[in-house]
Amino acid sequence: MKRNSMALEPVLLIIMFAASLILSPSYSAAAECAPTRPDELGPFYKAGAPERMSVGKGYILNGVVRSSEDCSAVKGAKVEVWMTGPDGEYDDDHRAVLYSGKDGAYRFESNVPGGYLWRKPHIHIQVSAEGFGKLITQHYPEKGKKQGVFDLVLVPSE
Repeated sequence: MKRNSMALEPVLLIIMFAASLILSPSYSAAAECAPTRPDELGPFYKAGAPERMSVGKGYILNGVVRSSEDCSAVKGAKVEVWMTGPDGEYDDDHRAVLYSGKDGAYRFESNVPGGYLWRKPHIHIQVSAEGFGKLITQHYPEKGKKQGVFDLVLVPSE
């Protein structure tokens, strides 16, 4: 049986084109570095939280702070977090400020966030870094998970 190489040629071209898009730095940067969706600040933000990476045990949130422009890491970004304690109340014991490392990575440990009233469990996050607009967002842990990954993608300021 003779194979028709002419019939395979268009398929191979399509596969090669698709692979070049996926492996292209500009394609992956655009696909992976869309700005993080803003979310509401909420009424419980309070400036002046202590610098610390932990406010409890049971849930770990980590990720990388990146630039939406080129997906590069943003080192030294100020990451402020606040959340409810196990009792469902906001308090000073569940607020923290941490900074992204040289590689843009951050890590925060807390109790497993609880929900209250109509709100599902969440952690409030505010990120600021020189040369970027401020980001206010929230992380919503998956039910039953003890760890979450949440990259924070900032938009350069004009």
